[in-house]
Parts: sequence; structure tokens; C-alpha cells
Amino acid sequence: MSSHLSADHPAAQPPGRGSVEALISQARRLRGDVDAVRRDSQDDGTDPRGRWQRALYDLALHQLSDIDEHLAQLRDGPAPVPRPGSLLSRVGSAEWNLLTDEAHWSGELFRILGRDPASAPLSLDELPSVVLAEDRPKLTAMVTDCLVDARPIDGEFRVVRPDDTVRTVHMMGEPVLDADGSTASMWAVLRDVSELRRSERVVSETRDSLRRQPLPADTGQRAAVEPREAVPPPWHGLLRFPHQGRPGLDLAAGYLPSTVHAPGCGAWYDACPLADDETLLSVGDLAGPGADATQGPATLIGALRGLASAGTRPARLQDRLDRLLEATALPPVRSALYCGYRPRTRALVWAATGHPVPVLFREGTGHGLSGQAEAPLAAGDLLLLHTGELAPADVRRLLSLAPRLAGVRSAQDGVRIVTEEFGESPRQADACVLVARVTP
Repeated sequence: MSSHLSADHPAAQPPGRGSVEALISQARRLRGDVDAVRRDSQDDGTDPRGRWQRALYDLALHQLSDIDEHLAQLRDGPAPVPRPGSLLSRVGSAEWNLLTDEAHWSGELFRILGRDPASAPLSLDELPSVVLAEDRPKLTAMVTDCLVDARPIDGEFRVVRPDDTVRTVHMMGEPVLDADGSTASMWAVLRDVSELRRSERVVSETRDSLRRQPLPADTGQRAAVEPREAVPPPWHGLLRFPHQGRPGLDLAAGYLPSTVHAPGCGAWYDACPLADDETLLSVGDLAGPGADATQGPATLIGALRGLASAGTRPARLQDRLDRLLEATALPPVRSALYCGYRPRTRALVWAATGHPVPVLFREGTGHGLSGQAEAPLAAGDLLLLHTGELAPADVRRLLSLAPRLAGVRSAQDGVRIVTEEFGESPRQADACVLVARVTP
């Protein structure tokens, strides 16, 4: 990748390996210190101020990890193929030659934009086609300023990947001038900053909620002050949810803590892979205050996955699960909904135990699947499962979201709409929502 260098400002020499090593050591030492303080403060996560502090710790750790990875790249040089999930795999580069109309992208940029590395890189005229419509004017203005006025590029925009997920990209670049001073090409570094911006929103929204709803220390109230789309359940770190979806399904889930002090958290959601690409979707909650906030749902989900993987069908799951729970210290299941989905036939088989039925949204309307044990789904359908505390005695309000849900591009957008609608509603217990969007 070439870049323009002014004769009055010669290129700075890279720092020596020893100095970079010292910086890496400092960054890692600081990251370890911050992580230790964060772990010591976990008990404070049940009140609004504690959640805000935890969000700040998480943001600091994210940024320190970012610094560590990039210092390592500075020391070692660019890796041919950054390992999946690393911070470096979220940094790509590009150069657009205005004289030959050629474009050159790094492999990482193809991955960031979700495009096939074997495909041709997009030209500057084609690049807006992958950008969210409302962000296209911003990108156009940045590129125009760079090409016409030779201004450096430094800005962000959101891109829509082929799988309909939206990512936030930070773009930095410069014009490359020819001998006459005219712009010959443009180079840029593009970085996926979606997770960083999400962490920053956590900090901002928890701070704002803390200001709006200051709670006395002795009220015992628990506020859901993290951004609604980012709130993880207490057991989130113990079990893995398939955020990349399942065959035939785009999946997303959300968790809304109770708005009053609750002695236990027994709400759960899960998506379990089964044989022949089938998926078991489930939501529910445990009964009584004995439901431990972390171990209870995690233990139950583990047992549920084991039963389903062994071939137990949705209609028999509750009976088998009850027998297993009798031999544990966990309380019984108060209510649950189990749905088996076969992508080849797009058939949904479900069973409920004292629980709200699945809600199906199709072509701008929604209805509950009451009275059925099996239902055919179609591409574009949005299936919503939720625990009873999401919308107690307010089904109409949930169904009124149908026009907004009709146009969503992803399951995550569906979860965001639902949790924004019900996020401020009073809840005596924690609530979960799981959205499955049927893909073509």
C-alpha cells in the first residue's frame, strides 16, 4: 500500500524492537491490574452504580487488549492470516487507483465486509452499495473531500453484510498525489469497531440511567441500566449461544432484569443444535426464590441440551426434565416453551408448560400459535419466544409491534424493537426474549 509523503516531513522511523516490547509489557501489566480490580468489584454489579462501573472496566479492558494486539503487530509485522476472532482480524486495508480504476483490498477487509475473498474488490463508486442508507452521505462526503481537496479521511459508517448483520467501520486514509499534485489514488485502513462502540454505549447508557434514576442504597431495587440489546444474563459466560445462527435460522436473544429486587433469577433462553441441522429453541423460568442467578439456568440448560441431543422430542422434554431436577437442589420449572425446527421442511414442532405460546409475525401481522403442536414456517417469518414476565397480560401490545417487525433485516433488530418497547415496563422477575428469523 503506497502513501504520500511530503518532502518537508520525512517518514518517521519505526521504533526499535526493545522499545515496543517495553510498551507491550506496560499495556499487559496495566490490563492485568484493571482486570484484577474488575474481578474484585463483581459484587457491586447488582445496583445501577455497580453496573456502570463494571461497564467502564469492560471498556477499558477492551481498549487495552486492542492496544496490546496492535503493538504486537508493530513488533512482528503483519500476520499473513490473523487468527479468527483476534482484534487484528478486524483491521483491513484498501487502495483505489484513480488512473487505472483498479482496487486492491487486503484479505481482512473482505472478511470485515463479509464478502468472498475470491470476488473482485469494490470500486469507490460501488462501495456505498454495502453501506447503510443513512450513512452513505457521510461516506460520500469523506471520499469527495479526499479526492477533490486532498483531505485525510477519518470517520465512521455502518455496513450491511450479506448475512444482514450490521457492523460499524472506522475508516482512516489519505490521498496519494502524483508529480503534478493531482490525486492519483486513495489508500485507507478500515477497522471493525462494532464491539468497541457497543462497549462505549454500555458506559454511556448506564451513566445516563444512573443520572435519571438515582436509587438509594437501601431500597433494594435493581435497575436494568445497561443498553437493552447488550444486557447479558448472569449465566451468560457459562454457556455459549449460537449468535451466528443455525441452518435456516437467524437467531438473537435478549435479557431484561427485573425492576424490583428479586431473590433469584431463573429465566433462561437457549438454542441447541441437534442432528440433521435441527435446532431446539427454548425459553422458560424456574419457580421460587431458590433459583440461583448463575448456576440454576446454566445447570438446567445443560440438562435440557443433553436430553434433546439424546433424541427426546419437545412434547416429552418437560416430563424428562422434571425427573432429572428431582435429584438436584434446583427448584422445579415453573413454565417453559420448547420448539424443534427442521430447516429442510421448515416445520416447527412445539410444546408448552404453563407458558406463553410462540408468536409468529408474517407479512406485517402477528398471532399466537395457540392450539397447535406443529406449524409450517416460511422464509422471512419472525418467530418470537418470551418468558411470562416480558409482557404480563399485554399480548395486544406485543402484537402491535408487527408493522415494525415486518421490515427488520435481522433477528437482532427484532430483539432490539421488543426490548425497547418493554424495557421500562415493571417486572417482578427477570424476562427473556428469543427471536428466530427464518432465512431463505
